[in-house]
Amino acid sequence: MSPRPLICRTPADTDAAWIRRSLEHGLPVALAAVLAGCGTWPDAQRLQPRADVAVPDAWQAPAPRVAEAGRAAEPDLDRTLDDPAFARLVAAAHDASPTLAAATARIERARAARLAADASLQPLAQAVGAVQAGRPAADGPSARSASLGVQAGWELDLFGGRRADAAAAAATWEAEKADRQALQRLLTAEVATNLVALRACVVQRELVAENSRSRAETERLTSLRERVGFSAPSEAALARASAAQGRSAAQVQATACELQLKGLVELTGLSEPALREELLRGDRGVPVARGFAVGRWPAQLLTHRPDVAAAAARLAAAAATHDSAQAAMRPRVTLSGSIGLTSSRQAGAATDGTTWAIGPLQIEVPLFDSGARRASAEAARAEYDAALAQLQAQVRRAVREVEQALVTLQAATAREPDLQAASTHFDAVLRATQARQQGGLASLFELEDARRSALAARGALVELRREHTQAWIDLSRALGTNPAR
Repeated sequence: MSPRPLICRTPADTDAAWIRRSLEHGLPVALAAVLAGCGTWPDAQRLQPRADVAVPDAWQAPAPRVAEAGRAAEPDLDRTLDDPAFARLVAAAHDASPTLAAATARIERARAARLAADASLQPLAQAVGAVQAGRPAADGPSARSASLGVQAGWELDLFGGRRADAAAAAATWEAEKADRQALQRLLTAEVATNLVALRACVVQRELVAENSRSRAETERLTSLRERVGFSAPSEAALARASAAQGRSAAQVQATACELQLKGLVELTGLSEPALREELLRGDRGVPVARGFAVGRWPAQLLTHRPDVAAAAARLAAAAATHDSAQAAMRPRVTLSGSIGLTSSRQAGAATDGTTWAIGPLQIEVPLFDSGARRASAEAARAEYDAALAQLQAQVRRAVREVEQALVTLQAATAREPDLQAASTHFDAVLRATQARQQGGLASLFELEDARRSALAARGALVELRREHTQAWIDLSRALGTNPAR
């Protein structure tokens, strides 16, 4: 449905005389006279650029207990890991990321759009110059003329359409900057995740390699016993099968570490030989994460998470776009003017002087457009509703990520003492069984069973430490304080 038509009363005087007399009383009086002569148009319905989003009053999962010594004052994803390679890998990944480069370009584009929208609120002026020479008639004298002047125009933003466009451009710029911060945090977390996984893989590789060497030694001793008749052929066959299985497991684990390294090379763009030398050594262990105190109020996410900030900025941009679309259904008033210098020469006579003009005062009133403007306003309202739903969903997602990280962290912390005790006791059983087997008091079957149990316990402990560190990484990213850069 198109906007209600405007019915304007035409002044009895000519347009020029009417505008001139109105201008004598000042521009506001002239505009009031113009707009007062028109009927009504649809009432403006402004949308709120911000929305109240429901968040829980407190976290449902228990907050982790962190000792004061070594605790960070607040979540800082850049300093989460106690690993000497982490900072360099993060910097390299940020420099090499095409996603961040594209986000930076989008920020510059949004900044330029904001500057253009702000400039549209100001008067536009341009210099105009012209030179002409010629003979107007075949038997007449030659003539020359020149002019130089300034022309200006200004759209009077009576209904806030231009201001709404500027607000939308500014909000879009803020959204793009927040998007880049969110991408930075995501990339930093990805580097941390890959580094922790690689460090844990290297530790597991050393455990599996140690187990393979132990199996090979058992195979050697069993073969010697078989030759002198102290071991049955079946026991020797089992030792050889166990040694082969150990070598295969070591190769599988080494391959997994190689694949993890390849992922970090792609992520950072650094030299693979240098990373191999630095990261595939087994003397670092699983990195330890720096703990921090978790705030009590989920409402902090609304100001600390860059992805939530981006969604809020897009909501503000959608509200401003809607206001601009509604302003387009109302009259537009523009004022023009010029001032210049002229000089002409013809038949020996010279004419020099100045020219100036104020006007025309142009008024555009929407009468009938088959509902196009109203459809644009309705589409803008739909975009606003979609942006509001996206903001609400983003907040719910942020709350879920924090809650999941807290649950994972609590579970990993609770399991660690038991897994540490299990690994210690299984190692003791393995050492005792090896001594008994070498003395002929235990079978090779018992030794292999003790070995598998000890290896599984040590591997589970390494995996738990990786999960514990990863939970701190996830929690730091989910809380969202302090952008990466």
